[in-house]
Amino acid sequence: MAENGNNAITLREFNNRIKRLLNNPAVCNCWICADLSDVNVRGGHCYLELLEKDERTGATVAKMRGIIWANRFAYLRQKFVQVTGQDLRSGLKVMLEVSVNYHEQYGISLIITDIDPSYTLGDMERLRREILTRLKAEGIIDMNKQLEFPVVPQRIAIVSAAGAAGYGDFMNQLHNNAYGLQFYTCLFPAVMQGKETVASVTAALDRINRHIDLFDCVVIIRGGGSTSDLNSFDDYNLAANVAQFPLPVLTGIGHERDETVIDLVACQRLKTPTAVAAWLISLRQNEAAALTALTQRLQAATRECLYNAQQRLQQRALALQRAAHTATASRHAKVQRMDAALTCRARLAHEAERTERTAEALAHAAQTLIAQQRTALAAASRCIAMAGPERILRMGFAIVRKDGHVLTDATQATGGDRLDITLDRGTLSATVE
Repeated sequence: MAENGNNAITLREFNNRIKRLLNNPAVCNCWICADLSDVNVRGGHCYLELLEKDERTGATVAKMRGIIWANRFAYLRQKFVQVTGQDLRSGLKVMLEVSVNYHEQYGISLIITDIDPSYTLGDMERLRREILTRLKAEGIIDMNKQLEFPVVPQRIAIVSAAGAAGYGDFMNQLHNNAYGLQFYTCLFPAVMQGKETVASVTAALDRINRHIDLFDCVVIIRGGGSTSDLNSFDDYNLAANVAQFPLPVLTGIGHERDETVIDLVACQRLKTPTAVAAWLISLRQNEAAALTALTQRLQAATRECLYNAQQRLQQRALALQRAAHTATASRHAKVQRMDAALTCRARLAHEAERTERTAEALAHAAQTLIAQQRTALAAASRCIAMAGPERILRMGFAIVRKDGHVLTDATQATGGDRLDITLDRGTLSATVE
């Protein structure tokens, strides 16, 4: 023990020996590929963990602490966002230039001095391709596109954030249209940004599916934002849900330049929320224009038929007059002319009667068709009125709100919460016990 004690060194000296060993060019300014984890920005510095995982099992096979000092972090962060459209965050695959650093107190870490954004961008695009390839291999990528879209869509289920500007723009465009067309809309609120987006939008679609007979189509809308805000819509589970949804799905997510995976599997992709509203209005307006054109064609056909009958009547009347002027002076000829005149008059009367019956039948058919179309439109309006919230309230149901938001699940309220209950006549306030 005495001899070993004579050779012992201090812990600090031992750490210094390690530090000297790590001052090797082989571990300086090396480019490595890794997954980001536990990204945390404090005091302008970025602290994170770098992971390597087994591609087959997903198990972590290597891990190291990493640091981007503040004097370098702002530049690298801006460089990464400009190319990839998103900030550095956990879960991304990155290519970094690193050098090993050893601190006597904190141990080994990697100092990050550069980043290659194109590597991450390529990995993001690879993931999108893998999702689309999987959806195609499973035979579901075009299922929603193959659904027959309603000729006159009136009952719209909306998946969006209640207070979002995009939702407000959509509602204003749809309900304040220049043609006075009426739509029944129902919002199914969902988180449209961040890590909760996939679960929240999927839950909203599930709620719509439970009341599927009340709607003609589904609209998923979200206003513009950065490209990173839309990453949640490049998710396999959400895309599979949209692709297999039993109602046609319309998407209006982000800007015209943005295209997510769920845009590619939806029945119809529009560039913005207001574009979705304009498209729905155009369908209704086109149908109304077609009905007007049909009515005009029927009226024109009736007028043409009456005109042709009148022309034939005039031609036969002229023929009768010519026949009377060419009669001979003989009695026999006079009798023949009289017989001929009587026959012509009988035929003329028969033809006039036939023409009159044809005109009446055409006019009646036109009036019947117009009445049927008006009845169909009135029935559609009554259907919308019966599905409206006012009638639902008169049936004894109520709308429960907390802080202005409609509650659909008892778990959304806790003890002590103050609730507003809207009835057919008046509003009550209550406190949850």
